[in-house]
Amino acid sequence: MRPHVLATAIAVAVVLLLPLPLLAQTQQVRPPIALYWMSIETAGGMGIDLPPGMGSMMPPGMQGGKRMKLDLGSSQQAGGDPRAAHAIPSGLSMGQALPLTSPRVERAPARDVDEEPAFERPKGRMLIYWGCGESVRAGQPVVIDFASLNPQDAARAFRSRAILRPRGPAPGRNRSYGTWPNQEDARPIPPAGSLRGDHAISGNYSPEIRFAIDERHDFMDAVALDPVRKTSAGAFSVSWKAVPRATGYFATAMGQGDNQNDLVIWSSSDVQEMGQILMDYIPPAEVERLIREKVVMPPQTTECTVPAGVFKGEASMFNFIAYGGELNLVHPPRPKDPKQTWEQEWAVKLRLKSTATAMLAENEGRVARRGRPSAARREAEPAAPAAQQTDSPPAPADKPQGPTPADAIQEGVKALRGIFGR
Repeated sequence: MRPHVLATAIAVAVVLLLPLPLLAQTQQVRPPIALYWMSIETAGGMGIDLPPGMGSMMPPGMQGGKRMKLDLGSSQQAGGDPRAAHAIPSGLSMGQALPLTSPRVERAPARDVDEEPAFERPKGRMLIYWGCGESVRAGQPVVIDFASLNPQDAARAFRSRAILRPRGPAPGRNRSYGTWPNQEDARPIPPAGSLRGDHAISGNYSPEIRFAIDERHDFMDAVALDPVRKTSAGAFSVSWKAVPRATGYFATAMGQGDNQNDLVIWSSSDVQEMGQILMDYIPPAEVERLIREKVVMPPQTTECTVPAGVFKGEASMFNFIAYGGELNLVHPPRPKDPKQTWEQEWAVKLRLKSTATAMLAENEGRVARRGRPSAARREAEPAAPAAQQTDSPPAPADKPQGPTPADAIQEGVKALRGIFGR
């Protein structure tokens, strides 16, 4: 057989053996004109009953409640002043619609002298721990001395997983942009507010967006942390009730070391992980991967112990996140004909999380979770008659009285503000 005939025969055979999808024409996809993101959080706050008048002492990040951030981005220019609104279901109890306001772009004032501020190397050390358990694991902590920190040591110490997640609408990223809450409307979401029902977004720079939210994508349940318990070995035991619809859990803690210049960081990961980037919305597929890599705790987990000796003070902050699912919608649906271009008009992403914060303190066990006393307390106290039962358990009568909850909270908040500059 002639060489060119043989080559042609081989080429035809290779083509015939290829899978049909590879032979099909790749479908052209035009990105959506409008992107709409709904970031939905249930924040558990400190998870404790605050005495009257002490709520204002808590930093905003420690206060609980339902939170929502809405972001609308469009490739279209607004006809006149940009305006848009989100029509909401009655179950949210916030009226008929939420305004999506476009932020004003203000130029920074010009400086007379263009000088870079002098760099001052920070003082102190950072001690990095990880893993749940009674004792600190071998090879820990990783100690970073800021006085002698170099790029190689920084890369080794600040090790963190790369997370694949898309970028949402933002000012400067889209030709037109609107958001809520804003200066026009920053109302808190009512405790009983629900997202279930029909939603519609309209404006003069975006196509109309209509969709519905069911109970699977409503606000997640609040994280119910039991009071932190210090074990006989000096570790801090943290337990929680499983959060419905959670895809996984992660926790970090931060506090002061042996001296005021030492910063201690711990994460619940089984492998070294700074973890700060993980205290945010994470796509479900990435959560599954991080569970396989033993970074994120599976959704069946209900307890984690911060090892003894990691935090020696009583002003360490424990942050917890329960990751939720996502709702992803695109209009119109993908055409079945691969030769037809998929011209997307809009896309919606709704993402969920539930968070909580606690103090790792010797007397934290004295402060009970709302409506959920600790297990040890439930076993030790006799059941009250049905007619006398209340939401709050009675205070023990014949035991030595330590610091009151108000004293513990006040001192903890003062110490936290000192550590974190608040």
